[in-house]
Amino acid sequence: MNGTLYVVATPIGNLEDLSPRARQTLADVDLIAAEDTRHTGRLLLHFGVKTRLLALHDHNEADRAGTVIDALRSGQSVALVSDAGTPLISDPGYRVVQAAHKAGIRVSPVPGPSALAAALSVAGLPTDRFCFEGFLPSKQKARRDRLAGLAGEPRTLVFYESVHRVPDCVDDMIEVFGEDRRACISRELSKLHEQVQLASLAELRAQLEAGGIKSKGEFVIVVAGSDRAAQSSLDIDTLLSELAGKLPDKEVARILARATGAKRNAIYRRLLELASLRSQ
Repeated sequence: MNGTLYVVATPIGNLEDLSPRARQTLADVDLIAAEDTRHTGRLLLHFGVKTRLLALHDHNEADRAGTVIDALRSGQSVALVSDAGTPLISDPGYRVVQAAHKAGIRVSPVPGPSALAAALSVAGLPTDRFCFEGFLPSKQKARRDRLAGLAGEPRTLVFYESVHRVPDCVDDMIEVFGEDRRACISRELSKLHEQVQLASLAELRAQLEAGGIKSKGEFVIVVAGSDRAAQSSLDIDTLLSELAGKLPDKEVARILARATGAKRNAIYRRLLELASLRSQ
């Protein structure tokens, strides 16, 4: 008889956020597949759990998935955990869960902490509909292209971001979304130095520059969706391709900025990029 794969949420900061059920599951299973065995080992030590650990991360998941499935097929139960929060949410585990389903193995969630849900709950922005984008690209051009594609998105947007890229990320959001777009930066959620700041993107950038928002820890950026309902169906690149050559470039940028809410100079820059690509 197959074992069960438990997808177990672990604390994002405060260890006391580990649920009693999660603690019991980690103690009862035969194996814990962990993103970082050292990190998870400290958690287990804190709670007196001695279950065997197996490293399973982005670089070895394709290979280790088979090991986990073999253990489950032999009747062992396995817990899948990430470094913090709910596994698979911008964390490894997708291949293992997919393989378990394919093998007819039961997959059961053990819900708990999630930086995504925690940040949304305190952001003060609409949460009835939202769009989770995970981490944005590290390179500015790719990051701005991704943001440009989201400029007309009416749902609240949620991003994870590395601490050293937060100022540049906010600068790009100002460039693409406009400085008045409301956003919330959450830092070190559930930890001792937790910060939650809701303001315009311009105000948040000023706080980052002044040190009011510390450049340390884990960040989640929640951004208000576009308030122009018609934007959701607009594909800026498609429109640029359709209008290019039919009107002066600056006129195209002006029209699309008005239609989508994106910054005119961001659209103009994208128009030039697309023209360069076509000429290659």
